[in-house]
Amino acid sequence: MATTTDAFLGGRVVLRQPRDGYRAATDPVFLAAACPAGAGAHVLDLGCGVGTAALCLSARVSGLHLVGVERQLDYAALACENAATAGADLRIVTADLTALPVDLRQMQFDHVITNPPYFAAGDGSQASDAGREAANRAQTPLGDWIDVARARLRPGGWLTMIHLAERLPDCLGALAVGFGAVTVLPLQPRIGRAATRVVIRARRAARTPFTLLPPFLIHEGAAHGVDAPDYTAAAQAVLRAGAALPFPGDD
Repeated sequence: MATTTDAFLGGRVVLRQPRDGYRAATDPVFLAAACPAGAGAHVLDLGCGVGTAALCLSARVSGLHLVGVERQLDYAALACENAATAGADLRIVTADLTALPVDLRQMQFDHVITNPPYFAAGDGSQASDAGREAANRAQTPLGDWIDVARARLRPGGWLTMIHLAERLPDCLGALAVGFGAVTVLPLQPRIGRAATRVVIRARRAARTPFTLLPPFLIHEGAAHGVDAPDYTAAAQAVLRAGAALPFPGDD
């Protein structure tokens, strides 16, 4: 597999990823920035790919104990290499999330993070690259992703996920059993445009009501007018400096 070496968080995270397959961009960085893990927490990344979200989280929070699950062998191998290069405490498990190894099924975590495939089976056109197709189109229903996350979380543990805004109803439906304190942060690409992504946090066995936060604006202006990055200052802080996304109650 041909790969490229790419930098995230202003160079604090450097990793190899496929040149022609699924390539991590900003979504796993936003996912990591939304996770409220504290130092020393145990975190599970379901569908970790080459480890981008887990390694961005590790760069932001010290002393984390991370496990990543990835079913594509070549992506899992790159995740192992990237974890070793970063010196992160990240164990990669090559498995389908619906058939986890026995030892992992006996573990509980403080946090689960996940970026499930955005498109349901049968939606849209198939990608020419098998890795990109597997990453973008669900072979496992969204509800199963959330069921597995719930089973692996300790009581009071947090699930953090990112998904398409259009799939928010599906996400909320799947979270209706066993989760509370559901909080949604829309990611708005530009002023005057609808949010295209949502970041969702939910707490296992909580009873706190649902919260919809004001949108987080990613780019300056109503249109892309120059051939250069035009991130807002808040987005720059997340994507380049490793700041956390704004959620109520976080320090």
